[in-house]
Amino acid sequence: MPHRASDSFGSLVFAGDVMLKRLPPDVFMNLQRTVKNGSPLDPAIANTVASAMKDWALEHGATHYCHWFQPLTGTTAEKHDAFLSTTSDGGAIEKFSGSQLIQGEPDASSFPNGGIRDTYEARGYTAWDATSPAFLYRSGAQTTLCIPTVFVSYTGEALDKKTPLLRSIQAVAKHAMRILKIFGADQGVNIITTLGVEQEYFLVDTELASQRPDLTICGRALVGAPAPKGQQLEDHYFGAIPQRVIEFMAEVEQRLFELGVPVKTRHNEVAPGQFEIAPTFENANVAVDHQMITMSVLKETAERHGFMCLLHEKPFAGVNGSGKHNNWSIATDTGINLLDPRDDTHTNMQFLTILCAVIRAVDTHAELLRGSIASAANDHRLGANEAPPAIMSIFLGDMLTDILDQLESGNPKKTMKGGALELGATTLPQLPKHTSDRNRTSPFAFTGNKFEFRAVGSSASVAWPNTVLNTIIADSLDFMATQLEKRAGKNPTQAKLESAVKSLLKEVVKEHRRVCFDGDGYSKAWHDEAKKRGLPNHTSTADAIACFGSKSATELFSRYGVLSKRELEARYGVMVEQYIKILRIESRTLQSMVRTAILPCATRFQAELADAVGATMACDIECPGTSALLREVVGQVEALRTAVAKLEKAEQFHGDHEKEARHYRDVLVPAMLDVRRLCDGLEKVMPADLYPLPTFAELLFSTR
Repeated sequence: MPHRASDSFGSLVFAGDVMLKRLPPDVFMNLQRTVKNGSPLDPAIANTVASAMKDWALEHGATHYCHWFQPLTGTTAEKHDAFLSTTSDGGAIEKFSGSQLIQGEPDASSFPNGGIRDTYEARGYTAWDATSPAFLYRSGAQTTLCIPTVFVSYTGEALDKKTPLLRSIQAVAKHAMRILKIFGADQGVNIITTLGVEQEYFLVDTELASQRPDLTICGRALVGAPAPKGQQLEDHYFGAIPQRVIEFMAEVEQRLFELGVPVKTRHNEVAPGQFEIAPTFENANVAVDHQMITMSVLKETAERHGFMCLLHEKPFAGVNGSGKHNNWSIATDTGINLLDPRDDTHTNMQFLTILCAVIRAVDTHAELLRGSIASAANDHRLGANEAPPAIMSIFLGDMLTDILDQLESGNPKKTMKGGALELGATTLPQLPKHTSDRNRTSPFAFTGNKFEFRAVGSSASVAWPNTVLNTIIADSLDFMATQLEKRAGKNPTQAKLESAVKSLLKEVVKEHRRVCFDGDGYSKAWHDEAKKRGLPNHTSTADAIACFGSKSATELFSRYGVLSKRELEARYGVMVEQYIKILRIESRTLQSMVRTAILPCATRFQAELADAVGATMACDIECPGTSALLREVVGQVEALRTAVAKLEKAEQFHGDHEKEARHYRDVLVPAMLDVRRLCDGLEKVMPADLYPLPTFAELLFSTR
């Protein structure tokens, strides 16, 4: 009989009952104060924790440990060290000390660092993040103890995505606590941000995908004509999951359960071959780590099932792309969601204050929020009738929009109710109706008790978008708390506090509700309206990330201790470099594919057509159709040769990186599209036995 998922949940994680059983009570409680309450880590407990962690890992077959961190590459990194240590008598024992647990030393010059470290300056440090549990990662027959850490330079700057995330969480907690104190919250409460991250992905048959250099190198098809059938019939979405896929999903889920990742849903997505997995909510720091683990498990498990897992935002032109909906909220450590409107929302002044702080944050710092999800890959997806537009706006729904109207008038009096749905058959239940619909075209949508940041790309680490989101919300919470403290004064009466809150919310709503929009984000009318409202619309990464080089961004991140000027400059530099490098890799891959595969096969086809025309002419037989096809193919082949040469030239640029990024956007990307158009035209007329690449039709339906 199959075992229950709960029986193995967290079995490969050094947390909860595992720590309780293996650590002395005082050490366990000490560590829990750091994990649960954010108290400073006591280094005196490190040796005890390390010894218990080592024994547990060895019992599960681990031979090595690593400091597992998230450098600016957007992936994870690890250097494995053996527990084995030799003794003076020529023997060996397994050792793992507190100092090894707390600190490691990877090379800091070999990772992207934006100029913080020169090539000859190699020293960097990893430091144990005790708030995210250590885990055992199994790859084949090997088991490794992975210890989540941060990664900093020898001079102390953050070289990773985790350090600023933790700082930003701390900033939100500090200023949210001020809001709660104003409304009389218990002083013992701690604030956390929570996160649930949906992950969309494609599966394609490994044997087919391995024949395409673009999929193996770039993660997306750089050429390819649309399949005769794509998602037009909308029959794949939520359809029956193919047996081969569900077996893959089951193994993924089992591995994630063992690693403590609370995955909850699985289903077919819109495009053929596209699927989704999503967890329940967790502490944001742990959720970010779990998201990185999920991507790793998806890709590794796919290989064992004969699939290639594609996490790219747009693997196939012409069908739905993949996103990573980032469901963010803020809560107390006692489990109270501060974004829960409750029944009589118009009287819930604490909720409305936090809601208006979020509205102000998104409006004031829309460019930073947009820049946080910018990438060469996400440029293919945003605003393409499958993902939100590049304009940052907030969907609130009917009930909250009505309350905003009341706040703007200065005196909220009622809360709209949802009612019920009658389904017309006595055998069917009456369904409670929400007070608002959902809006899939909104990049930042309120969905009941959280905000869903829908614009995040499927291949991205969610650490950076959440760092930016936390920072801009900390700024607005700071503003709201400061204003209320000034207006209400110390120990205000309920009437004075209510008056101060209403006057502040009225001002904030009036100034910032321009960012609120509940309509169709894809429509031209909204784009025109957004322009009138003064909302920014950066349609490319080259434009969107420029905000991180601004003086205002430097001041914001510095003020809340999230990133220093040097750290932010480094990240901006890395973003620009990554954009350029990704496009350059794609360009060179495309050139190689065309010159070594597509052009030779097209030339062969051209020769076969010429032979056929020559043979018929020798027999005095007219063949106008074949002659016309020959002329068409000759024209396309010559045009393709010219386009590839133009693409190669477009890649050559000498100047600073910011100018190069704009050049690639304006010149290289259009040149790649020209090459693709010609390749796709040839694919449509070439015989199947001559075309050198598996087609979209073969790839998209290879999971059945």
